[in-house]
Amino acid sequence: MPQNQKLNIAFLYDDSLDGSEGVANQVKLLGGWMSARGHKVSYFGGETKLKDWHGGKVYSLAKNVRVRFNGNRLSIPLPAKKAAIRRALAVEKPDILHVQMPHSPFMSQRVIDAAGNTPAVGTFHIFPAGNLVRVGARLLRLAYHGRLSKIGEVVSVSSAAQEFAKSSFKLKTSVVPNMVDIKQFKVQKASIKPNQVVFLGRLVDRKGCAQLIQAFSSVKQHIPEARLVIAGDGPQRNQLEFLAKRLGLGTSVEFLGFVSEQQRRQLLASAAVACFPSLYGESFGIVLIEAMAAGSGVVLAGNNPGYASIMGAIPETMFDPRDPKALGDKILLFLGDNQLSTSVHESQAKLVKQFDVNNVGPQIEALYERAIDKTAGTRHN
Repeated sequence: MPQNQKLNIAFLYDDSLDGSEGVANQVKLLGGWMSARGHKVSYFGGETKLKDWHGGKVYSLAKNVRVRFNGNRLSIPLPAKKAAIRRALAVEKPDILHVQMPHSPFMSQRVIDAAGNTPAVGTFHIFPAGNLVRVGARLLRLAYHGRLSKIGEVVSVSSAAQEFAKSSFKLKTSVVPNMVDIKQFKVQKASIKPNQVVFLGRLVDRKGCAQLIQAFSSVKQHIPEARLVIAGDGPQRNQLEFLAKRLGLGTSVEFLGFVSEQQRRQLLASAAVACFPSLYGESFGIVLIEAMAAGSGVVLAGNNPGYASIMGAIPETMFDPRDPKALGDKILLFLGDNQLSTSVHESQAKLVKQFDVNNVGPQIEALYERAIDKTAGTRHN
């Protein structure tokens, strides 16, 4: 493939693209970056209301049903109509397909099959939350009926996801991390609020918010003016609010519920400590790089494989998320030691640069080039 050739890229994602978090956010961020680079983009998704993104058309190809998987709520597609897929491919004529994995045999794999010899690449996103997920993954591999070979190049977002891709799907992958647009995420004229601890995420068991509230109870005993702000919603909210009340934390803990993208950035920028005590099931940790990009004072992370793939370079920012006392001591350490906090903040400001879209995007472009060249070589032979 000639260098600097402009491509027609189709992104495949089984879930809705209406949201601004997780994998959907990564697809839209990469698509916008590729579009700005002069590539033509389109999006082949599950059930979604979005019609276009950065000049690329969004195709809603399937009805979706809500399920629980890997400790999350997500939607999976019902079988997409093959005629609708063929029509979309005829309009877009993609040079390369980029699928988010593991993917559904009923939607994304049908697009790959219908596209014939069009080169395909994949990004593998998950790390299992338990043995049931591992069993489900092996069954999913069987459901592909050997068609994974149509995806010529696959990368994983972390070493944790890489291990799972190999053990459950027999995929040999390199690591290309998730990304953040630092320039767009940085909050202008933001100021850190002293002694403010921030959590942002779904209020489900595996995110560890209950452990954080317990830890904050000990923080409050030493720093009465400390505040904990919890942004996000989920099935545990009532239970967590009751826990904060039972511990006598009163107005020192604030539950904001769902917040907008702008509120999200402002909140992270205000944090003296942004704390994410996820217990398990994390393949990466997009919220960690978002917090660093927004300028949080210090970002702390539970010691799970996905988060460790980011924060392992600064081990003093990691903790055992199942030990509220150790977490409370960690928060107190950073709230009480300005010199240490400043040093770690500067290290994290440097660390996050490697996850900037302008560093990760070219790696994906190179992935496309390899897949196209490999397909061309196969056809020639």
